[in-house]
Amino acid sequence: MDAEIVTQDYFEVDIDDRISDVRSIFEEENAKAVIVVEDGEYAGVVTQKRLLGSHMEEKTKVSAVTKSAPRIDRHADIREVARMLVEGGTKAAPVFDGEKLVGVVTQDAVLESVLESLDALSVADIYTPEVVTVTEEDDIGSVLNRLREHGVSRLPVVNENGYLTGVVTTYDVVDFVTRDMQRATRGDRSGQNERMLDLPVYDIMTSPVVTTTPSASMREAVETMLSNDYAGLVVTPEEDDRLVAGVVTKTDVLRALSIREEHHLDVQITNIDLLDTISRQEIREAIESVASKYADMQVHHAHVRFHKHKEKLRGTPLIQAQIRLRTNKGQAAGSGEGYGAENGFYVALDKLERNVLELKGINHDAEYKGQLLRKLGEL
Repeated sequence: MDAEIVTQDYFEVDIDDRISDVRSIFEEENAKAVIVVEDGEYAGVVTQKRLLGSHMEEKTKVSAVTKSAPRIDRHADIREVARMLVEGGTKAAPVFDGEKLVGVVTQDAVLESVLESLDALSVADIYTPEVVTVTEEDDIGSVLNRLREHGVSRLPVVNENGYLTGVVTTYDVVDFVTRDMQRATRGDRSGQNERMLDLPVYDIMTSPVVTTTPSASMREAVETMLSNDYAGLVVTPEEDDRLVAGVVTKTDVLRALSIREEHHLDVQITNIDLLDTISRQEIREAIESVASKYADMQVHHAHVRFHKHKEKLRGTPLIQAQIRLRTNKGQAAGSGEGYGAENGFYVALDKLERNVLELKGINHDAEYKGQLLRKLGEL
């Protein structure tokens, strides 16, 4: 890893500091990385997304929202760094030379270092189609739920005609809620919070929206993200920039960077720290087993995402698993829940296989129709 992308420009907090201290850092300093230490030793990181998901009082200790982040070796190559950031679900991670913390690496630094190579990719190669949207009238509470449920950081906002009018992000919600909570006194905070969540997303969305198109190069899209400090862009069709075709994010680009030419199927796992009784290899082999049943469907990439709910059964958390395949026949996905990552994964895998069969059925019908039309044309 090039020494130029490792930075010592990060914020450090103690594990016993208060959550309010970290909120202030994100709000006032536009922090890319907040490292947590315990007795002077690295203990983890705090992310803005983790703060959004917490319902804790400001005096709660940082330890309650500290998450593990991949420990990146000073000599790791750039593809490995990209993979570890994606799987760790974090925008920044600590860099170690042996046992010594020498700095942090951020997703922005990685992307800046590979800008020239991104000319070979177009937005169409890696963007996510069929994204979740919200309307201008949806309240902030429902937006918050959708951000958490789908594990995303941004949602396009559309009007009653389905036209794109704005975008709302995790940062928008965090910024709005923390500012209003600071203005509220202790006695009226509960009521104030409820009123805030009932307000329409129109009040906090960003408009107009900076967009890109499927034909744009990824270099152009990433340069736009970096120059505006955006985590992603809404993708609109070439023919009508009022419609939503999908979303492309910095994480999508990192995921593409991390793909290696290997004999095995490339599988990316987000929130890999939630794996309990199942390994990365078992996940890859299970997905390969499903993919191998359908020889004419070539899987280019698989992404598995785990999300932990608060509910537990005998101490084991309820885990939601989402599997998405990018294939030569289009995209296929499956999701499911179970107690523990292994159970959640296999429920999602079963749903994925059924969706793959459905997708193949649709493709088969289209191929049959095409063959029939050709035969009719020959008569």
